[in-house]
Amino acid sequence: MSSNKDKISVMVVDDHPMVLEGMQSMLAQFGFVDLAGLATNAFEAMELIKKHQPDIVLTDINMPEVSGIELAEKIKTECPGVKVIAMSTFKERSYISQMLQHGAVGYLLKSASREEIEEALLRVHEGYLYMSQHLHLAEAEKKELNNLPVLTSREKEVLQLIADGSTNPQIAEKLFISLHTVDTHRKNLLMKFGVNNTALLIKIAAKANLL
Repeated sequence: MSSNKDKISVMVVDDHPMVLEGMQSMLAQFGFVDLAGLATNAFEAMELIKKHQPDIVLTDINMPEVSGIELAEKIKTECPGVKVIAMSTFKERSYISQMLQHGAVGYLLKSASREEIEEALLRVHEGYLYMSQHLHLAEAEKKELNNLPVLTSREKEVLQLIADGSTNPQIAEKLFISLHTVDTHRKNLLMKFGVNNTALLIKIAAKANLL
């Protein structure tokens, strides 16, 4: 087992067996990847994720019964250490925003090249957001999204409450945490976004559809 310690464990979720097969053979060519499993739906995926706790889950957005968007949210809630990269044939901004809002930290088009998938896995594993090079986004927007910090679910809650105008004591009360913890989250958010005041923090977060 120790030989896999340096590898990134990846799981793929897609309701098309051909896509799974293609991804499996492609990932097998990446020396740094350890395939943690394949799933054809969200239920199967959650079982495997809880069992293997992969580093990254590549999931299709458009699946029957439970969509990739709902799956991303479920993973974020139940297995927050697992990072999600969405795969889709859609380039629409609304899909991208929805996936990001529900916890995904990467967005790949299914037409992505082997090199792009490789780059996405490495970037996301290092803690960055990854946006496909072929999305209908202006270069500046893409650059901005790619440089966005990845927030924990608690930081997202605090960010939302700050944006709603809540004071530190109100946030502490709503989230059942201490004032000191709220202050720490607030400082972390400012640091992650590279700003020194709340107004700028909200402005950037809103622009990035994080609110």
